[in-house]
Amino acid sequence: MLNIPTQSFPAPGSQQRVAPSGQSERNKVALKPGHSLMDWIRFAKSGKDLTGLRGRLIEVTQEELQKHNTREDCWTCIRGMVYNVTPYMDYHPGGEEELMKAAGIDGTELFDQVHRWVNYESMLKECLVGRMATKTPAAMKAPAPPTGLAPPTSAAPPPDKDSRPRYDWFQTDVTVHLVVYAKRKIPSSGCTVVDLHSGVLRLEVLLGQMSYMIHLGLAEEVEGNVAVHTANAVGKIQVSIRKQAKGKWSSLGQPLESHNTFLRKKDRALYFRDCVLASKTEVNHNTHVLRLQLPRGTVMNVPVGKHVYLKALVQDTEVVRPYTPVDQDLSAGPRPSSQEPDLYLMIKVYPDGVFSSHLDSLYAGDHISVSGPEGSFSLRPLRDVTVLYLLAAGTGFTPMARLIRLALAEIGSIRKTKLLFFNRREEDILWRRELDELAAHEERFQVEYVLSEPSDSWSGRKGRVEESMLKDFLVRPDGSKCYVCVCGPAAFTELTVGFLKQQGFSEEELHAFQG
Repeated sequence: MLNIPTQSFPAPGSQQRVAPSGQSERNKVALKPGHSLMDWIRFAKSGKDLTGLRGRLIEVTQEELQKHNTREDCWTCIRGMVYNVTPYMDYHPGGEEELMKAAGIDGTELFDQVHRWVNYESMLKECLVGRMATKTPAAMKAPAPPTGLAPPTSAAPPPDKDSRPRYDWFQTDVTVHLVVYAKRKIPSSGCTVVDLHSGVLRLEVLLGQMSYMIHLGLAEEVEGNVAVHTANAVGKIQVSIRKQAKGKWSSLGQPLESHNTFLRKKDRALYFRDCVLASKTEVNHNTHVLRLQLPRGTVMNVPVGKHVYLKALVQDTEVVRPYTPVDQDLSAGPRPSSQEPDLYLMIKVYPDGVFSSHLDSLYAGDHISVSGPEGSFSLRPLRDVTVLYLLAAGTGFTPMARLIRLALAEIGSIRKTKLLFFNRREEDILWRRELDELAAHEERFQVEYVLSEPSDSWSGRKGRVEESMLKDFLVRPDGSKCYVCVCGPAAFTELTVGFLKQQGFSEEELHAFQG
């Protein structure tokens, strides 16, 4: 019997990919009737032998893997585990061609480029052939603090010649303070996620494409609340926790997995915390805003342009989907800071959507697992931008909602923000009243709607995205610096980015979210 390792879900570094060169990375194909995700879940549980090995697990050599490289007999390896994906071909949203790229080889890298957030272990567990040995890249471990986990003599940043973050700690009789020195300026949008639960402290600092982790079993009992204070200009983060009993600790605690490591963010496994649905507000006929409350002991601010993953068990199968948070509303005023803000997610319910239907069935008080911030969107390219164009289709509006508020309230160089919003019908337009009110009261914001199935009374733009429409909308004023963000279904994004490049927009002037 093989000892099949239990891997952390999902694959390390799970994140919603933003395609390089502004391109969408993945196009979905039209599946045959009866081949939805729910159909695959049912088929996988039918008891049929999906591996061809009658339930046996085998050791797979490189030579053996290479033999299974055809449409009728397709094996692939993901993170050391070999799967027979032949029966999954017709159910794969990306189509047969995409799966065949990994036929007979180690498909981990290809998988990571497109599907890093997918729970393949749950989706393909009935297709598991066995294991083959792989080498796991070692984490780049930051040097330990000079005093280990014992109390330091002071909280001054320790001398270090490299740029990797360091940490230290100090205490009073009633509090314990952990200090991280990032050795670089920290974005004001928030980059620290803290989870304190049952005496275990997990602190992740997001620094561009890198992630610094502190993971400790604390030495003594503490209260459940956490306070985080950030000195952005000097790159200092202080986490303060109240002790349950007065006194001095001899040490901070015991290091746990991945403690004091500095990794590429995409190589860091997702961490989920249990949130509670506080309320559900109707947006239109098929869309709601869910307000999620973070658990006590969690401090998490999702930066603009980032997303989170929601995870739930649907018919005994773990299903994970990415969602981009929105603000509570579109008002352009500054937001009050809060250590424990609620999370607002705009969810469109699809009739055949396994996950969205599950979310729609939840009531206030129900629980849902939520990851930390993910994604590679950066605000840095918006520096000195004077005109911001946002091209959104359907729920591709969600990342644009917070970008609009940010551009109006916090980026002084942006003189004009223009949204071109594509939908099927008038009743599908998300937050239309809010958008119209914002445009009426804020001269720096403009919105236009495009409908593909308009009513006879519709007087606005009609049709789908096309080159002539974008030429008319995307005007470059003399002396301006323009930037374009695109989000929507994969086909919309790919087509739109192509038109933008034909109009002379460079890769540095556009960003495509994956829809």
